[in-house]
Amino acid sequence: MNNIKALVAKYGINFMIDEIYKDPEKGARKIIDWADRFAKDDFRVQIRTVREVIENEDHPYHDYVLNLFRNLDEGVWRKLLVNFFLNANLASWPELEKNRKKYNCNIPWAILLDPTSACNLHCTGCWAAEYGNKLNLSFDEIDDIIRQGKELGVYMYIYTGGEPLVRKNDLIRICEKHDDCVFLCFTNGTLIDEAFADEMLRVGNFVPAISLEGFESATDSRRGTGVYSHVMDAMNVLREKRLPFGISACYTSQNYESISSEEFYDFMIREGALFVWFFHYMPVGNDASIKLLPTPEQRKGMYERIRRYRETKPLFAMDFQNDAEFVGGCIAGGKRYLHINANGDVDPCVFIHYSDSNIREKSLLEALQSPMMMQYHDNIPFNENMLKPCPMLENSGRLAEMVRAAKAHSTDLQSPETAEHLCEKTKSYAENWTPVADEMWNASQNAKQV
Repeated sequence: MNNIKALVAKYGINFMIDEIYKDPEKGARKIIDWADRFAKDDFRVQIRTVREVIENEDHPYHDYVLNLFRNLDEGVWRKLLVNFFLNANLASWPELEKNRKKYNCNIPWAILLDPTSACNLHCTGCWAAEYGNKLNLSFDEIDDIIRQGKELGVYMYIYTGGEPLVRKNDLIRICEKHDDCVFLCFTNGTLIDEAFADEMLRVGNFVPAISLEGFESATDSRRGTGVYSHVMDAMNVLREKRLPFGISACYTSQNYESISSEEFYDFMIREGALFVWFFHYMPVGNDASIKLLPTPEQRKGMYERIRRYRETKPLFAMDFQNDAEFVGGCIAGGKRYLHINANGDVDPCVFIHYSDSNIREKSLLEALQSPMMMQYHDNIPFNENMLKPCPMLENSGRLAEMVRAAKAHSTDLQSPETAEHLCEKTKSYAENWTPVADEMWNASQNAKQV
């Protein structure tokens, strides 16, 4: 990143934040004007959308945006504005694009890391729970991955696991050392207490996404008795400290009604969540149950309900499987992100555990140029229908073909599974989903032409 431009932009953002805290509505208009002048073409659509939200008082997200300044700690919000909107997006995007062309490979926008395989829970359908509790990326290894990532233009880092907060002290140290980055953390929430919230306040660049499966019965049935109560306590602490947080929700055939309900959506808003990330259940692992895969009707229901809620309810929602049209298909393999597990294996996706690279043996760039990652680089999108983005879930056999071509191996740390075995489990799912997805996709494309 150009240091002079970055300093000028950072000064500009902080000046605009001062204006916002004097008058949130007037100041927000000024900062969007500034972003419009500074941004490249890649961000014009997003800026136009934000402008509409700010200028239209009747827009459902109008108060949502202004409340970010009214309800969040000023120091944290100031740090996140600089690190996320400037460092990880506006300023870094040209650097990412330059390096994609320079090295002729994917360079991710975000890197997912498993600091540890340890977890204090054993959730149904979670691959991490099967990995045991003895593997860790050391502090120096995490630090070095981030150093290499920043050299390529990556300023967004996401922790998965295991339960990342088992390593909470190291994660805070990383926040301190790389205070120009944003760190999002998928967590079960049970280890968030007042002392850790105070550390989050101090560093300002750590945002948790707390896992829920719906309400108490659905959450506790998958995650264990009492987990829901612990999560409520964690959200209360975060809210009292005026810290940002979101929700991570995995939808299955069993919790679909609860997790897609308007009641649950309203609950998340009422509890103070700023975003929700919906994940489609993936049958990863030899013993993973295919019975938990949502039916075509349920997946279609998620698609329709989330889009309806987006139009009326102030909560930023992402649907990992159904929103591929907004990002051009599958985003794995370094196209927009990759995954590094607690053993150092560099996987193309958090759900796809096949690799030919380990960060302890290769540099990050070498891993991105490896045969497995280049299979993604050369083959995305896997389907012109963006409701069928995944080479494992909806495009039967494509993943197995790529694994064979790259001579990659399973990185499942508990019970290695062949790609053929995994793809066979999703074959009937793909066959059942295809006619529904094709009908939905054709209808959406036709509607855009009217």
